[in-house]
Parts: sequence; C-alpha cells; structure tokens
Amino acid sequence: MYYNNYEFWGMHFGWWILWVVFLLWIFATPYNIPGQKTKKDTPLDVLDKRFASGEINKQEYQEMKSLMGG
Repeated sequence: MYYNNYEFWGMHFGWWILWVVFLLWIFATPYNIPGQKTKKDTPLDVLDKRFASGEINKQEYQEMKSLMGG
C-alpha cells in the first residue's frame, strides 16, 4: 500500500525513539524497585563505615568490635 512510498517513515521513527527512551528509563533508573532484594548492612559494616569516616577512633572501634565478637 503506502509502505512502498515510505510515507509512514516518520511514525516508525517515532516508535523507535519511544522504545529507546522506554528501555533507557527501565534499565538506567537509579532508585530501588519495590519487592527488590537489597543487602542490609550488618552491625560490623556500620562500625567499619563509622571508623572510616572518622566518627570513632581506633580504641572505640576495637572495643565495639570485640563486644560484637568480630
């Protein structure tokens, strides 16, 4: 019919753009999806982060770590 004359090229191009934007939105979204399994930080991970950021000193870190059994 009209496909031979390429009269619908504009609409096909529009659909390709729509699909590319949709796929980028799905795969590049940086937020958590409900129902997705996420890793929870253990108390030792939190302690390591606090020590690395300078919130606690080495003595406090070692005391808390020994209390946790780590």
